[in-house]
Amino acid sequence: MAIAGIQMSVFWLVAMVVLLIVEAAIPGLVSIWFAIGALAALISALFHAPVWLQLVWFLVVSVLTLILTRPLVKKYVNSRTTPTNADMGIGKDAVVTERIDNLHAKGAVLLDGKTWTARMSSETQTADVGETVRVLRIEGVKLIVEKID
Repeated sequence: MAIAGIQMSVFWLVAMVVLLIVEAAIPGLVSIWFAIGALAALISALFHAPVWLQLVWFLVVSVLTLILTRPLVKKYVNSRTTPTNADMGIGKDAVVTERIDNLHAKGAVLLDGKTWTARMSSETQTADVGETVRVLRIEGVKLIVEKID
């Protein structure tokens, strides 16, 4: 019985360390709740609790910490997204400076004083130099635009 208790203590300690390493390696909170659950199970193993009770402690503490802290984490972690000047261009009008032709992978527009590579939202549409187009979205470093009727 003592050997099994030591083995389970080592198991929970290793599980907790691995979960903490995963937490440190991956951006955002992904496994901290399970590391806390492993700590609870480790403590119960140190008090020679049966394996089934250690598993119950692991699951209960993991789920409770997840339920109780996840809303706070979502609210405060990664909630400070700042729009870039690129994001601010969505919905604005731009002037075509190089003919936009998706079939030939060509085209550029002037938006807020900056030249951007551009593609039409419709594969068959083109836009000639001097036309005004509206920015729909950004894909990588290209603006996806549509003609203004």
